[in-house]
Amino acid sequence: MSFFTSIKGVTKLAAAAGLAVSIVAAQPAIAPNTQAYAQGPVSVADLAEGLMSAVVNISTSQKVENNTRRNIPIPRVPEGSPFQDFFNDLFPQGPEGENNSPRTRNSLGSGFVIDEKGIIITNNHVIADADEITVNFSDGSKLVAELVGTDPKTDIAVLKVEPEGKLNAVPFGDSGKARIGDWVMAIGNPFGLGGSVSLGIVSAVERDISSGPYDNFIQTDAAINRGNSGGPLFNMNGEVVGINTAIISPSGGSIGIGFSIPSNLATRVIDQLVEFGETRRGWLGVQIQTVTDEIAESLGLSRASGALVSGVVKDGPAEKSGLKSGDVILTFDGQDVAEMRDLPIIVAETAVDKEVDVVVWRKGKEQTVGVKLGRLEDGEKKNASLTTGNEEQEDEPVTKPLLGLTLSEITDETREDAKIGEDTKGLFINEVEAGSAAQDKGIQAGEVIVQIGQEPVETLEEAEEQVAKLKEEGRKNALLMVSSATGDIRFVVVRIE
Repeated sequence: MSFFTSIKGVTKLAAAAGLAVSIVAAQPAIAPNTQAYAQGPVSVADLAEGLMSAVVNISTSQKVENNTRRNIPIPRVPEGSPFQDFFNDLFPQGPEGENNSPRTRNSLGSGFVIDEKGIIITNNHVIADADEITVNFSDGSKLVAELVGTDPKTDIAVLKVEPEGKLNAVPFGDSGKARIGDWVMAIGNPFGLGGSVSLGIVSAVERDISSGPYDNFIQTDAAINRGNSGGPLFNMNGEVVGINTAIISPSGGSIGIGFSIPSNLATRVIDQLVEFGETRRGWLGVQIQTVTDEIAESLGLSRASGALVSGVVKDGPAEKSGLKSGDVILTFDGQDVAEMRDLPIIVAETAVDKEVDVVVWRKGKEQTVGVKLGRLEDGEKKNASLTTGNEEQEDEPVTKPLLGLTLSEITDETREDAKIGEDTKGLFINEVEAGSAAQDKGIQAGEVIVQIGQEPVETLEEAEEQVAKLKEEGRKNALLMVSSATGDIRFVVVRIE
């Protein structure tokens, strides 16, 4: 019996019982107008026309030493040759026979006006090391620009020109509202061709391409090429939601993978550069690493999240407030830290000297630590060193196999021979057993075990007791804090044999 036959039978039975039955075809929960979506926007001509005059071309020039032929033999011709003049023009030689006369290097990029009085935004890499910066407007006029400030970490630069009248400026939009699939439009100066418009969609958000500490890019398939750098990415309301800055391409041309700095990140930087001529970011003073599934299990966390503190900067805000190596930062100033890369962005966007609550996972439970932030730029000027907060112990040159490692306590002789810093405390790794879990995790002889299971270890007895304690607790893995001889710290999870 077919579906429709059975439905008819049910209808007849219901009618015989004096019931009214209506059959309605099932409908999807959401019925999108796919035909309209397939067509895309009818035209962006009116939108582009109103924005073109606010987008500018940036040209720079720089005097550089022409040393491209240094250490390369200069061609010689026989004395009296009729080609001598030709070779002298082609290979001009300095006093030492080198082609070292200065030359001018030019570059082109894009930018856009955000203030009618003459504030212009572009990429830092567009104007880096430039001796002169010229802004070319769509009406053919040109103005020499003054550099207000730059931020290499986000690749943003702010310029200032002195126009005779008011310039056409464009507003920033809320990049946080950008959704995958939204239409966006890029305007810029690809390959030096002048104002060009390309249309596409938001392909992805919050992209990390490992270009800097604050990667959080909007990815788009709108054509972005060389020369588009520093240009705006507009939404369909004519608002700037991104600053075009990078592409992935083997040829240098667009293959539909472009990246823009989100406006919400850019505006904070721009405001600081305009007001102070430099950035003023919050600074916590920690070294962090990713919380893996293994690390989460070894620490008793229900899931892999947060940022693991692998080192604390000496005399930094974190150390002064009591944050420790081995803490997992779960929330910062009320904002969740879902993964490691979230923390630098959140901290940087927090005001200097602000007192914040930091929720950490420490020894199996949550704790709240109050921290007064410093200024990142001041912290970078210090010769910061990582500390572990351990006390000195007497030297006892005894070895012991443990966790696939041959360990010994650090003596003055060991410290001198292995060039171990005075601030590094722990157990010296003499050998790593071949085929062991420790070898698989990249632990090497010459490094130092600082902690086992978040407890500092400086004697072999302490190490044995800590491993025994982990076994009694039913732990299958041991979390080790490992330090190189130079003090670089990382956490490694090793299976307990």
